[in-house]
Amino acid sequence: YGVRGIVETALIFVFSICMMCLVDWELSLWVLTPLPLMSLFIIRMASLVHTRFKAIQEYFGEMSNFIQENVSGIRVVKAFVQGPAQSDEFDTLNLEYLRRNNELIHTRAVYRPLSFLIASLGLGLNLWLGGAAVIEGRLSIGDFVAFNAYLTLLIRPISYMGWVIDRFQRALVAMRRINEILSIDAEIDASDAERVETDTGSEGTPRGEIEFCNVGFSYGEMAALQQIDLKVGAGTTLGVIGRVGSGKTTLARLIPRLIEATQGEILLDGLPLRKWSLDQLRQHIGYVAQVPFLFSTTMATNVAYGDAQADDEQIRQAADEAQVHSDIEAFEHGYQTIVGERGVTLSGGQKQRSTLARALLRRPSILILDDALSAVDTNTETAILGHLRRIMAQRTTILIAHRISTLRDADHIIVLDEGRILEQGTHDELVGFDGFYADLARRQQLAAELDSL
Repeated sequence: YGVRGIVETALIFVFSICMMCLVDWELSLWVLTPLPLMSLFIIRMASLVHTRFKAIQEYFGEMSNFIQENVSGIRVVKAFVQGPAQSDEFDTLNLEYLRRNNELIHTRAVYRPLSFLIASLGLGLNLWLGGAAVIEGRLSIGDFVAFNAYLTLLIRPISYMGWVIDRFQRALVAMRRINEILSIDAEIDASDAERVETDTGSEGTPRGEIEFCNVGFSYGEMAALQQIDLKVGAGTTLGVIGRVGSGKTTLARLIPRLIEATQGEILLDGLPLRKWSLDQLRQHIGYVAQVPFLFSTTMATNVAYGDAQADDEQIRQAADEAQVHSDIEAFEHGYQTIVGERGVTLSGGQKQRSTLARALLRRPSILILDDALSAVDTNTETAILGHLRRIMAQRTTILIAHRISTLRDADHIIVLDEGRILEQGTHDELVGFDGFYADLARRQQLAAELDSL
């Protein structure tokens, strides 16, 4: 409608003025004198509509965020009895949203009658000056009627311009907000990456040898990792343990290039990670995040996410290896059960095991488990690790955990503290060092013995 309105307005405007000038060019100049005033008015209106609609859209975004946060955190809101307070805050947001809309409506309400008024000034001038010309005999009745008809044709497109400007400015604001997102550059620079051909297969499947060379990473001015020098052999398991905030998750995210090292370099099979295309690199990495994420779809779709070719048998096998198959079978609709937004219908342990099954299904060359067993009990953990040992024997595995029992069979274990490697070695070697790891092992062993009493 906007495009049609612009074209229609332009054509009527041009041809009506041309015909008016053919009838009486002097009278045309007089009756069109209000048009410059109309132009100034249109420019002012366009500026107001743009500014006020932009303010409305931005505030609507704030309202949407507020609603989304409250819906996602509804249990926290209820637990802390914050329902009335959040409702009051939402009422405040609504009133402000209403006020901003009223400002825009006021702009449009003022423009429409004023546009008709300015356009009607031309008709008044025509009746006055044109009528006088007819009385004096300088203009025939037929020409006067024709002139008046052409002038009348101009009123509608002139008033219509307000609607066109309103729509145009709304669309312009919306498009600019979209472009702000589309114009954001990716934080990960993959400009010099390419698909790497290796000796392990025609599609360049990595062997899984990972080497950290003086790697560091900072969140702004806060250093999360410092001077990490480490080599993980292909097909071996690296255990990572440390205090909360020691940099374990940051280390895990660096390997699939979810974040980029700010210092040093990470090598995969002897090549810097930036030389591998992101698709090729991530296709061969199974990453289980510390906070599990499930989509609002079926269990089968969630487990098979990332492998569209997986059949039912492969999905069930991966679920069984992650010790979640029996849980899924117990659901009313089995693997066709809808889990809800972010897996809201599942327990924490079921979420973790479902995301673990998702990673195992892909049979990746590199498996990264970021505290993926923290929400399961020790018996379930033992069963999962039993399946994982067979799978990890052929893959490079980064196993991050807080429990010694999860890491004790790893080929190599590092202890992170304040972003640095504090200790490293096998389980027996670290216990022999009688340091942080040994102290943690004793504490956890004592806790386990107390729980068994």
